[in-house]
Amino acid sequence: MAQDNSRDAASRMEQIADRVWAYIQPDGGWMINNMGLIDGPDGATSIDVTSTEQRTRDYLRAVSGVTDSPVRRVVLTHSHPDHCNGASLLPDAEIIAHRTVAADLSRPHAMAGHIFDPYVQGDVQPRLPTIAFDESLTIAPGDRPIEVRHPGGAAHTTGDAFVWLPQERVLFTGDLVFHGGTPFVLSGSPAGWLRALDQMAALEPVTVVPGHGPVGGPELFEPVADYLRFLMDAAADAHARGLTAAEAARGLDLGRFAELAETERIVGNLHRVLAELDGGQPDFAAAWQGMYEYNGSRPLSCDA
Repeated sequence: MAQDNSRDAASRMEQIADRVWAYIQPDGGWMINNMGLIDGPDGATSIDVTSTEQRTRDYLRAVSGVTDSPVRRVVLTHSHPDHCNGASLLPDAEIIAHRTVAADLSRPHAMAGHIFDPYVQGDVQPRLPTIAFDESLTIAPGDRPIEVRHPGGAAHTTGDAFVWLPQERVLFTGDLVFHGGTPFVLSGSPAGWLRALDQMAALEPVTVVPGHGPVGGPELFEPVADYLRFLMDAAADAHARGLTAAEAARGLDLGRFAELAETERIVGNLHRVLAELDGGQPDFAAAWQGMYEYNGSRPLSCDA
């Protein structure tokens, strides 16, 4: 599929503090994530990269438009491909991530080709972390500490990291916050995600950069928490009634959450919570196929 240049033009580098930017990619759907950039005297730190060669090159051009500093390091907020694929275009940068991200990236992300609208990934691939941490890590380039923290357990994934700038009170959440899109918990745990939201809220950030969607403030946390609580209640009811994830999703009234993008994620999310209630792991292939079928047996919309 040819790249849509009008979409690229809509992506923007938004300054949110002195020498700190958020790179926002509308519309924040599947494989269209946000990034962050923190400039410093010893070089720049990028919070994530993105999904395709074209989108990553667009991001790097935007970086060069706001700073002459080379990107010395990339912090990966988790292992999903939209946040990692472009790392090969920064071959000399340090790659910092939670220890489980290395294990995740060592395994192929196999998925049936019919699940998403086709898109051109180009010549990019993830890089394994060169620096791995377990609980937290502080990067201190010159005068600005950059705190990278793991929430202590599975949340959106098992290897999430959020990035906190205490001086500026700026928080980069990765996919621990979706703004306008349906939270996706197939690779994580809703209970752990709620704990992660509490941890981030306790920091009292002024500016919150979500993994997908527009920049906001601490008001972005509660809608995610509301959805997760709704999901857990729906899964508990489905489990008590002996329903599969697909059956539960078909009969579920999403209410106000029907206004979110990517509503098909309810199927994958139910696969995760029902598996947890049974003490097991979800069938990932069945979860993706179930989302495809919930979407009317049409590929999930992806403009990467």
